[in-house]
Amino acid sequence: MSCKTFLMCFLVSALILKEVNSLQRRCMKCRSRGELGSCGDPFPFNVTDPEAEVGIHVVACPSGWCGKMIEGTTGAFRTDDYGAATQRMCLQRSPSDDEERCAYTMWNHRKVYMCFCNGDLCNSAHRIPTFSMSILITLAITFYSVLWHKH
Repeated sequence: MSCKTFLMCFLVSALILKEVNSLQRRCMKCRSRGELGSCGDPFPFNVTDPEAEVGIHVVACPSGWCGKMIEGTTGAFRTDDYGAATQRMCLQRSPSDDEERCAYTMWNHRKVYMCFCNGDLCNSAHRIPTFSMSILITLAITFYSVLWHKH
C-alpha cells in the first residue's frame, strides 16, 4: 500500500471515528448534600469505574449537554448544618445560546449555581485530555499534501 493510500484511509477513518464518538455522549448522575456526600467537589472518582461508588452512575445523554448544580450556597441554606447539595445530571436540551458556562440561575424557584458543559462525561471532576480531532485531521491533510507533491 502506498503512503498516499494509507493517508487517505487514515483520514477517512479519523472522520468516521469522530462521528461515532460524537454519538456516544454520557454524563455523571448523582446527588449528595454536605461534605460526606460522594457527588460534591472535589469529585475524586475515576470516570472509567464510577459504579464502584454507590449513588454515582454514568447515564446516556442524547442532548450531549451535562450539568452540575450546587444549591444551598446562598440564602437560608448557607448556614444550614447539611451544607450545599450537589447534583450532576444530563440536561434534556442545550442552553439557549449553546455556550458552556457556570453561573447563578433560578431552578425550581430557587437560586442555584449551575454549570453547563457539552461532551462525554464533561460534568465529572476533570475532562480527560484528548488530542483534538481537528488538529489530527489538519496534520493528516498536511502530510498527504506534502507526500502528494513530492512524487
